[in-house]
Amino acid sequence: MSLLLTGIGLLATQAGPENSESPGEIADAALVIEDGLLAWIGPAAQAPAADSMVDVGGRCVLPGFVDSHAHLVFAGDRAEEFAARMSGTPYSAGGIRSTVAATRAATDEQLGANLARLAAELHAAGVTTFECKSGYGLDVATEQRSVRLAAEQTSEVSFLGAHVVPAGVDRGDYLDLVCGPMLDACAPHARWVDVFCEQGAFDVAESRAVLRAGMAAGLQPRLHANQLTAGGGVALAVELDAASADHCTHLSAADIDALAGSSTVATLLPLVEFSTRSPYPDARGLLDAGATVALATDCNPGSGYSTSMPLAIALAVREMRMTPAEAVRAATAGGAQALRRDDIGRLAVGLRADLVVLDAPSYLHLAYRPGVPLISGVWIGGKAWGLTGDGLTGGGLAGGG
Repeated sequence: MSLLLTGIGLLATQAGPENSESPGEIADAALVIEDGLLAWIGPAAQAPAADSMVDVGGRCVLPGFVDSHAHLVFAGDRAEEFAARMSGTPYSAGGIRSTVAATRAATDEQLGANLARLAAELHAAGVTTFECKSGYGLDVATEQRSVRLAAEQTSEVSFLGAHVVPAGVDRGDYLDLVCGPMLDACAPHARWVDVFCEQGAFDVAESRAVLRAGMAAGLQPRLHANQLTAGGGVALAVELDAASADHCTHLSAADIDALAGSSTVATLLPLVEFSTRSPYPDARGLLDAGATVALATDCNPGSGYSTSMPLAIALAVREMRMTPAEAVRAATAGGAQALRRDDIGRLAVGLRADLVVLDAPSYLHLAYRPGVPLISGVWIGGKAWGLTGDGLTGGGLAGGG
């Protein structure tokens, strides 16, 4: 069965040149979805016939957002910590341990239900593929069930046993655990190995050991880098050809040059800076140097409890001096590159039919109207998900990142 999506006021395919200000934009467009893939794209006046049709009434259509950094397997919340932070208490890596206790105590059913709720929030916000990390277990059993539960919701699962060292555990013993029995238990359920390379978490040498162990087990590396300090995380990411260095809040000129000269994506997480009142990353410097930039939510219970990619885009434009086109590119094609995926993040014939309909004539409104729910429709793998407004109604989720 084929579906013609027509009446598209602006189709922002993200399929044009990477540094173009308006990559692959088509006005008065249409597209055809067939067997979960994009079968045709072009001017509406030239659209072929299809088995069914949806007219989006002049709305803007763009690729589904790709959220390449999220921590969704946890129990409890840290609202009190947030309130204290708003009163002046600085953010530190140590708060993670309070979530660990709640996560260990939760049942699989409780963790799975919370994960499904957050996944639904992401989809409603236009995210069609998301990455999900472990890291709130910090023992073999809880880390293993975390990646197992995450794999029920997404194929992009990261093993983050090296989040922090749990209280009362010898540091060397814990590293041996992460690189040995914990990795062995988690690797079958994960695609990625991640580490929090930061003051208060793991230093560069420890991070390198964890990532190399994960790579030896068949996982691909990515890491939290330079969030709280200008440490060596970015340099380590480039050294190991990691898919992404995430946060990049504190960058030296050498860090920017290294990212620009590598295939490692700089994944920026402005919702965290918003939630922690921290300095925003130098997105402008990264882009001007030629680095590939992604935007992600970093949804987590401590430093940024939000699933709103549209808000991340608005913050990137307002606070990080990205243009709206650059921010949308980072939230779609950039996120796909951060996951080393070439089947999502763009709209082109033969790619997955993951797309978002905005209740607006242009993607400019994502930054122009911050906080307004503009996601009018979502297709994931060619299936309509939770669509609303002017006849845009659809069935349940089938397939997702």
